[in-house]
Amino acid sequence: MGRNALWDRVRVVVDDTVVVASLVLLAWPVADPAQPGGLAGRVMPLLAALCLGLAVLLLDGRRGVLRHATVAASLAVAGIRHVTGDLPPAATWLVLAVAGAGVLKQFLGNRIDPDRNRQQTLLAQQAFRDPLTGLGNRRMFLEYAEEVLAEPSRTKTAVIVVDLDGMKDVNEVLGHAAGDDLLRAAADRLAVNVRANDTVARLDGDEFVVLLPGLEDEHAAVAVADRVLTELHRPLQVGGVALSIRASAGVAITDGLDGLDGVLRRADQALLRAKRDGGGVARRFDPVLFAKAEQRRIAEQDLMRGLEAGEFEVHYQPIVDLDNGGITVGVEALVRWRHPEKGLVPPALFLDLAEQLGQVPKLGGWVLEEACRQAMDWQNRFPGFEMNVNLSASQLTNPRLVDEVREVLARTGLPPQDLVLELTESVALTDLVESARVLSALKELGVRIALDDFGTGFSSLSHLSTLPVDVVKIDRSFVQAMPETGGASVAEAVLHIARTFNLSPVAEGVEDAGQAERLKDLGAGRAQGYHFARPMPALGVTELLDKQSVEVVTAEQL
Repeated sequence: MGRNALWDRVRVVVDDTVVVASLVLLAWPVADPAQPGGLAGRVMPLLAALCLGLAVLLLDGRRGVLRHATVAASLAVAGIRHVTGDLPPAATWLVLAVAGAGVLKQFLGNRIDPDRNRQQTLLAQQAFRDPLTGLGNRRMFLEYAEEVLAEPSRTKTAVIVVDLDGMKDVNEVLGHAAGDDLLRAAADRLAVNVRANDTVARLDGDEFVVLLPGLEDEHAAVAVADRVLTELHRPLQVGGVALSIRASAGVAITDGLDGLDGVLRRADQALLRAKRDGGGVARRFDPVLFAKAEQRRIAEQDLMRGLEAGEFEVHYQPIVDLDNGGITVGVEALVRWRHPEKGLVPPALFLDLAEQLGQVPKLGGWVLEEACRQAMDWQNRFPGFEMNVNLSASQLTNPRLVDEVREVLARTGLPPQDLVLELTESVALTDLVESARVLSALKELGVRIALDDFGTGFSSLSHLSTLPVDVVKIDRSFVQAMPETGGASVAEAVLHIARTFNLSPVAEGVEDAGQAERLKDLGAGRAQGYHFARPMPALGVTELLDKQSVEVVTAEQL
């Protein structure tokens, strides 16, 4: 047992003894031999006092109010009895014993507290100090900065977040010991290149922060950041070797509205901008860029929440046979987001973000399976009904794409020849050789390939012979640009190319009967667009197919 622990235990025993002695002193009047009742009459009050003392010790384990009240009451009663001459000599000695125990308790406390205070001081220093660099740590900075920002001031306070670029490479090439030396050297440079009343701390890893109170304007903070970076960019001595490392900095001024968390977030945003600008520079917080970043962050969170909540659904746009009275022969599957507040969100407003977040392969795989499963429901009544599903760039580069398509076809039972996988020219031509390889593997499964938005990219006739394409989809812009009667058009040229390469054409974006009739005359064969039907849920397509089926039967009977 340590010395402090021993003194502490002795002090507890003395403290408990004082309580019991005080209660005995309170019970003394009835325990006095001069009082009637005999031995039993004197012993019982003393036993009652001892039991009461035990209760006080158990109920007031922290030696608080009950203990102090007991001692104070006993001394007060003893004092009154002494004044009135009723205090016997034995009780006087007991009073002296209680007082002496109190002095001993205080003495023991003085022996323990200095050592304990030194330990607490050391622990506090360790809690607020970064052991590697000797600077303050994150906890110290946050607590101190909160105090500074809470004080009213006519001046401004700035925060500079500094990040060392390339620390990972230093650790990997030279080892973590060299990396630690570099961090210590960088910390020293930071500490000597700020003002006397500025505070420098290490937040985490290779990231430091500087608090600059008492600024007149933001330019002073930027000047400090530039000076710090200039010093950090000079070679640092690490193990006798001069190392050069770049650093980036983000600067933000408190606005007095959202506190320390807000200014740190703005400084981090400025640091991110500095890194995007190539690193090695200091950048001020830009509210416009920050607003865009916040909007992006909120949109990302919303999208991920929607994916997790299953808010996405598949709609289908009919593809019709122009030569057979506009009968629906297939559909194109299109993903939609059923947002709880914004309603039905079209893919143009979320697909790019989903692609950047790496969620399109997962979302696209779900759309593929959902569409194939739905196609089988329609094929039970309309054999040969086609399903067109779009492929994104990230899906095309997915090494498991062919296996996933094979597995979906096996699970749903959809005949491979009734599945058409669409991709745009820009996606197909990103890596022509790899695209040709993947599409050829898909073709071996029996599915067909459609080239969407044909003619709008940089494709050439040679690409059509390289890529295993079955269908070309004429872009809506070419359809809209067709003359109402006669005259050459790009749509007509595309149709001619399709016939030359023995490809099936599908015209997109047909919006009126005149365009539909013109495409039919040009031999387009199939088309889709608002003139025929907008994208709709599966139930809407089912109702449309039922209606067309009834019309066909009626026409045949006539």
